[in-house]
Amino acid sequence: MYGKDVHRRVKPFLWFTLYDLLNLGAGARPVKVSTTELSAVLGVSQQSASRHLQLLERMGLVTRRIDADGSLIGITEEGMRTLNEVFYGLRRHMEGGEAEALVFEGTVFSGLYEGAYYIGQMGYRDQIREKLGFNPYPGTLNLRLEEADLDGRRRLERLPAIILDGFKGRERAFGGARCYPVVVNDDVEGAIIVAERTTHDLSVMEVISPIHLRRHFGLEDGDTVRVSVSSPRRSSP
Repeated sequence: MYGKDVHRRVKPFLWFTLYDLLNLGAGARPVKVSTTELSAVLGVSQQSASRHLQLLERMGLVTRRIDADGSLIGITEEGMRTLNEVFYGLRRHMEGGEAEALVFEGTVFSGLYEGAYYIGQMGYRDQIREKLGFNPYPGTLNLRLEEADLDGRRRLERLPAIILDGFKGRERAFGGARCYPVVVNDDVEGAIIVAERTTHDLSVMEVISPIHLRRHFGLEDGDTVRVSVSSPRRSSP
Protein backbone atom coordinates (compact mmCIF):
# COMPACT_ATOMS: atom_id res chain seq x y z
CA MET A 1 0.00 0.00 0.00
CA TYR A 2 1.28 3.44 -0.89
CA GLY A 3 -0.09 5.29 2.14
CA LYS A 4 -1.95 8.54 2.63
CA ASP A 5 0.48 10.62 0.53
CA VAL A 6 -0.57 8.74 -2.59
CA HIS A 7 -1.94 11.89 -4.29
CA ARG A 8 1.48 13.21 -5.21
CA ARG A 9 2.46 9.88 -6.78
CA VAL A 10 -0.50 9.61 -9.14
CA LYS A 11 0.43 10.27 -12.75
CA PRO A 12 -1.98 12.39 -14.84
CA PHE A 13 -3.01 9.45 -17.03
CA LEU A 14 -4.28 7.67 -13.91
CA TRP A 15 -6.28 10.75 -12.89
CA PHE A 16 -8.06 10.54 -16.25
CA THR A 17 -8.67 6.82 -15.77
CA LEU A 18 -10.18 7.51 -12.33
CA TYR A 19 -12.32 10.26 -13.85
CA ASP A 20 -13.64 7.93 -16.57
CA LEU A 21 -14.42 5.27 -13.95
CA LEU A 22 -16.30 7.97 -12.03
CA ASN A 23 -18.32 8.74 -15.15
CA LEU A 24 -19.13 5.05 -15.44
CA GLY A 25 -20.65 5.15 -11.94
CA ALA A 26 -17.81 3.58 -9.93
CA GLY A 27 -17.78 6.40 -7.40
CA ALA A 28 -21.24 5.56 -6.07
CA ARG A 29 -20.93 1.77 -6.11
CA PRO A 30 -18.83 -0.96 -7.75
CA VAL A 31 -19.70 -1.35 -11.44
CA LYS A 32 -18.88 -4.09 -13.93
CA VAL A 33 -16.36 -2.83 -16.50
CA SER A 34 -14.38 -4.96 -18.95
CA THR A 35 -10.91 -3.91 -20.05
CA THR A 36 -12.28 -3.83 -23.61
CA GLU A 37 -14.93 -1.29 -22.60
CA LEU A 38 -12.47 0.74 -20.56
CA SER A 39 -9.90 0.78 -23.37
CA ALA A 40 -12.53 2.21 -25.72
CA VAL A 41 -13.44 4.91 -23.21
CA LEU A 42 -9.80 5.82 -22.58
CA GLY A 43 -8.70 5.54 -26.21
CA VAL A 44 -5.85 3.18 -25.34
CA SER A 45 -5.09 -0.49 -25.90
CA GLN A 46 -6.71 -3.19 -23.80
CA GLN A 47 -3.31 -3.98 -22.31
CA SER A 48 -2.84 -0.35 -21.25
CA ALA A 49 -6.33 -0.22 -19.72
CA SER A 50 -5.55 -3.37 -17.75
CA ARG A 51 -2.26 -1.86 -16.55
CA HIS A 52 -4.06 1.31 -15.42
CA LEU A 53 -6.43 -0.76 -13.30
CA GLN A 54 -3.59 -2.74 -11.78
CA LEU A 55 -1.74 0.44 -10.79
CA LEU A 56 -4.87 2.05 -9.33
CA GLU A 57 -5.61 -1.10 -7.34
CA ARG A 58 -2.03 -1.26 -6.00
CA MET A 59 -2.30 2.37 -4.88
CA GLY A 60 -5.54 1.67 -3.05
CA LEU A 61 -7.52 4.03 -5.28
CA VAL A 62 -9.89 1.37 -6.62
CA THR A 63 -11.15 -2.03 -5.56
CA ARG A 64 -11.43 -4.73 -8.19
CA ARG A 65 -13.01 -8.15 -8.27
CA ILE A 66 -12.36 -10.05 -11.48
CA ASP A 67 -15.17 -12.12 -13.01
CA ALA A 68 -15.34 -14.11 -16.22
CA ASP A 69 -17.05 -11.28 -18.14
CA GLY A 70 -15.24 -8.30 -16.63
CA SER A 71 -14.15 -6.67 -13.42
CA LEU A 72 -16.35 -5.24 -10.67
CA ILE A 73 -14.61 -1.93 -9.98
CA GLY A 74 -15.26 0.66 -7.28
CA ILE A 75 -13.44 3.88 -6.45
CA THR A 76 -12.22 3.91 -2.84
CA GLU A 77 -12.39 6.81 -0.40
CA GLU A 78 -8.73 7.51 -1.16
CA GLY A 79 -9.52 7.50 -4.88
CA MET A 80 -12.29 10.04 -4.36
CA ARG A 81 -9.93 12.20 -2.30
CA THR A 82 -7.43 12.12 -5.17
CA LEU A 83 -10.11 13.25 -7.63
CA ASN A 84 -11.16 16.01 -5.26
CA GLU A 85 -7.59 17.27 -5.09
CA VAL A 86 -7.59 17.68 -8.87
CA PHE A 87 -11.04 19.30 -8.75
CA TYR A 88 -10.08 21.92 -6.18
CA GLY A 89 -6.80 22.64 -7.93
CA LEU A 90 -8.64 23.29 -11.19
CA ARG A 91 -11.28 25.34 -9.40
CA ARG A 92 -8.66 27.66 -7.87
CA HIS A 93 -7.05 28.29 -11.25
CA MET A 94 -10.24 28.55 -13.30
CA GLU A 95 -12.14 30.78 -10.88
CA GLY A 96 -9.09 32.76 -9.83
CA GLY A 97 -10.34 33.03 -6.26
CA GLU A 98 -10.59 31.23 -3.00
CA ALA A 99 -12.05 27.75 -2.90
CA GLU A 100 -15.10 26.85 -0.87
CA ALA A 101 -14.94 28.12 2.70
CA LEU A 102 -15.91 25.76 5.48
CA VAL A 103 -16.75 27.12 8.91
CA PHE A 104 -17.58 24.97 11.93
CA GLU A 105 -18.85 25.80 15.39
CA GLY A 106 -18.01 23.11 17.90
CA THR A 107 -18.55 22.60 21.61
CA VAL A 108 -15.44 22.19 23.78
CA PHE A 109 -15.14 18.92 25.70
CA SER A 110 -12.42 17.17 27.64
CA GLY A 111 -10.85 14.10 26.07
CA LEU A 112 -8.61 11.45 27.55
CA TYR A 113 -5.55 13.72 27.27
CA GLU A 114 -4.04 11.46 24.63
CA GLY A 115 -3.41 14.47 22.40
CA ALA A 116 -0.54 15.66 24.60
CA TYR A 117 1.16 12.28 24.28
CA TYR A 118 0.85 12.05 20.51
CA ILE A 119 1.57 15.69 19.63
CA GLY A 120 4.53 15.51 22.02
CA GLN A 121 6.20 12.87 19.85
CA MET A 122 9.11 14.37 17.91
CA GLY A 123 8.12 12.39 14.83
CA TYR A 124 4.92 14.43 14.66
CA ARG A 125 6.31 17.72 16.00
CA ASP A 126 9.10 17.88 13.43
CA GLN A 127 6.66 17.29 10.57
CA ILE A 128 4.19 19.86 11.90
CA ARG A 129 6.95 22.47 12.11
CA GLU A 130 8.12 21.66 8.58
CA LYS A 131 4.76 21.25 6.86
CA LEU A 132 2.44 23.54 8.84
CA GLY A 133 4.94 26.16 9.89
CA PHE A 134 4.48 26.19 13.66
CA ASN A 135 5.72 24.39 16.74
CA PRO A 136 2.61 22.73 18.18
CA TYR A 137 1.47 23.07 21.77
CA PRO A 138 1.55 19.49 23.17
CA GLY A 139 -2.16 18.81 23.18
CA THR A 140 -5.35 19.16 21.16
CA LEU A 141 -8.52 21.17 21.59
CA ASN A 142 -11.42 18.73 21.35
CA LEU A 143 -14.64 19.99 19.75
CA ARG A 144 -17.94 18.21 19.23
CA LEU A 145 -19.99 19.13 16.17
CA GLU A 146 -23.75 19.25 15.87
CA GLU A 147 -25.58 17.08 13.35
CA ALA A 148 -26.01 20.09 11.02
CA ASP A 149 -22.21 20.38 10.64
CA LEU A 150 -21.56 16.76 9.70
CA ASP A 151 -22.16 17.28 5.97
CA GLY A 152 -19.50 19.99 5.98
CA ARG A 153 -17.19 17.67 7.90
CA ARG A 154 -17.66 15.04 5.19
CA ARG A 155 -16.71 17.64 2.55
CA LEU A 156 -13.63 18.51 4.59
CA GLU A 157 -12.53 14.85 4.57
CA ARG A 158 -12.53 14.95 0.76
CA LEU A 159 -10.33 18.05 0.50
CA PRO A 160 -6.58 17.94 -0.17
CA ALA A 161 -4.73 17.57 3.12
CA ILE A 162 -1.25 18.15 4.48
CA ILE A 163 0.08 14.70 5.27
CA LEU A 164 1.95 13.66 8.40
CA ASP A 165 3.71 10.38 7.68
CA GLY A 166 3.71 7.51 10.16
CA PHE A 167 6.95 6.61 11.90
CA LYS A 168 8.49 4.14 14.34
CA GLY A 169 9.38 5.21 17.87
CA ARG A 170 11.54 3.33 20.33
CA GLU A 171 8.72 1.16 21.62
CA ARG A 172 5.94 1.34 19.03
CA ALA A 173 4.83 2.51 15.61
CA PHE A 174 2.80 5.68 15.13
CA GLY A 175 0.31 6.05 12.29
CA GLY A 176 0.02 8.89 9.84
CA ALA A 177 -2.43 11.76 9.95
CA ARG A 178 -4.06 14.39 7.72
CA CYS A 179 -4.04 18.09 8.61
CA TYR A 180 -6.26 20.93 7.39
CA PRO A 181 -5.11 24.51 8.16
CA VAL A 182 -7.67 26.57 10.10
CA VAL A 183 -8.16 29.83 11.98
CA VAL A 184 -9.66 29.49 15.46
CA ASN A 185 -12.12 32.18 16.59
CA ASP A 186 -10.85 34.43 13.75
CA ASP A 187 -7.65 34.91 15.74
CA VAL A 188 -5.24 31.98 16.04
CA GLU A 189 -3.89 29.86 13.17
CA GLY A 190 -3.77 26.12 13.67
CA ALA A 191 -4.95 22.92 12.02
CA ILE A 192 -7.53 20.19 12.32
CA ILE A 193 -5.68 16.91 12.70
CA VAL A 194 -7.27 13.60 11.67
CA ALA A 195 -5.39 10.47 12.71
CA GLU A 196 -5.11 7.63 10.23
CA ARG A 197 -6.15 5.28 13.02
CA THR A 198 -8.78 6.93 15.19
CA THR A 199 -11.69 5.85 17.37
CA HIS A 200 -13.47 9.19 16.87
CA ASP A 201 -16.42 9.60 14.54
CA LEU A 202 -16.99 12.66 12.32
CA SER A 203 -18.66 14.59 15.13
CA VAL A 204 -15.31 14.94 16.96
CA MET A 205 -12.78 17.49 15.73
CA GLU A 206 -9.25 17.81 17.15
CA VAL A 207 -7.44 21.12 16.70
CA ILE A 208 -3.73 21.80 17.15
CA SER A 209 -2.05 25.21 17.30
CA PRO A 210 1.18 26.85 18.49
CA ILE A 211 -0.49 27.98 21.75
CA HIS A 212 -2.66 26.55 24.51
CA LEU A 213 -6.07 27.40 23.05
CA ARG A 214 -8.06 26.75 26.24
CA ARG A 215 -5.91 29.20 28.19
CA HIS A 216 -5.72 31.78 25.40
CA PHE A 217 -9.50 32.00 24.96
CA GLY A 218 -10.42 31.15 28.56
CA LEU A 219 -12.37 28.11 27.40
CA GLU A 220 -14.29 25.64 29.53
CA ASP A 221 -16.21 22.50 28.61
CA GLY A 222 -19.45 23.48 26.90
CA ASP A 223 -18.10 26.70 25.34
CA THR A 224 -18.49 27.22 21.59
CA VAL A 225 -15.49 27.69 19.29
CA ARG A 226 -15.50 28.84 15.67
CA VAL A 227 -13.13 27.08 13.29
CA SER A 228 -12.63 28.46 9.76
CA VAL A 229 -10.90 26.14 7.31
CA SER A 230 -8.26 27.77 5.11
CA SER A 231 -8.35 27.38 1.33
CA PRO A 232 -7.65 23.79 0.23
CA ARG A 233 -4.08 23.19 -0.87
CA ARG A 234 -2.03 20.38 -2.31
CA SER A 235 -0.66 17.68 -0.06
CA SER A 236 2.75 18.64 1.16
CA PRO A 237 5.75 17.02 -0.57
